Amino acid sequence: MIGPNLSEWSTRSRALVVYLMIVAVIAGGLAFVGLGRDEDPSFTIKTMLVTAVWPGATMDETPSQLTDRLERRLEETTGLDALRSITRPGVVTVYVDLDGTFPPEDVAEVWQEVRNGVSDIRHTLPQGVLGPFFNDDFGDVFGIIYGFTADGFTERELRDYVDGVRSELLRRVEGIGKVEFIGAQDEQVFIEFQPDRVAALGLDYGQIFAAIAAQNVVRPSGVINTGLENLILRVSGAFEDETDILEVPLVADGRTIRLGDIATVRRGFVDPPQPLLHVNGERAIASASRCATAATSSNSGPTSSGRCRTSAPSCRSASSRS
Repeated sequence: MIGPNLSEWSTRSRALVVYLMIVAVIAGGLAFVGLGRDEDPSFTIKTMLVTAVWPGATMDETPSQLTDRLERRLEETTGLDALRSITRPGVVTVYVDLDGTFPPEDVAEVWQEVRNGVSDIRHTLPQGVLGPFFNDDFGDVFGIIYGFTADGFTERELRDYVDGVRSELLRRVEGIGKVEFIGAQDEQVFIEFQPDRVAALGLDYGQIFAAIAAQNVVRPSGVINTGLENLILRVSGAFEDETDILEVPLVADGRTIRLGDIATVRRGFVDPPQPLLHVNGERAIASASRCATAATSSNSGPTSSGRCRTSAPSCRSASSRS
């Protein structure tokens, strides 16, 4: 037989074996009592997305003028494991993957390093590039979700109300680290043209869009110094609501017409819609809460729930655990 016979030794040293078993059970029990617990643990995902948009660029221009420049800078990232890029005409997305053994507590510092590094080369990117934009919010765990519905109110009024609840949670509930909306739809202003009238007046759509943009542009108008004070001049005519767009002047065949003569304006929501949420079959908006790093959702849950109930008399709120 190779090596000691443990079975024979344990039989001869029964008292010592029992003692070791008791010590192991006690040590295990003490370790279990002191074991760290988190109902909704955070996950550190060591990947960041860097996205840039260059409207109008071709497939040949985007990799050489945009993708390569971003990747050359991102290759200097601390703890880098790999770079993966997806390039389409005018759009580039770069995945920055850190090494699997990289310390999780240092990941946030590296992401700030990435932001600072890309910002340093932003002036070298082609004119007209939008971004780069950064996304590293992958590890958020929302332990408490409140769904709000409201009969007789518009979706904008409901969203404004939920936004107020969000502010109350962040300001008054200890341990809340982040609150996000689920199911909220962004508003847009739609301008719907009458093609036959546009064609009859000989208008160009580029000319129309330029006139709308010029009407709402913000420009410095000067300052009057009276010797005692400075008076800032402001040019009126900026849009205050969507109906003001109808009053934009256009020039057609030497005469001035209103935009309202060839188009209608309405306020609506993005189409196609963003992800929707329903509570008991009704359209709803949810407020998802995440605990701060030093707190647990078991501590903040009852407090935030009570606060939402007392501050939401006109809306029905339904909470669920994720």
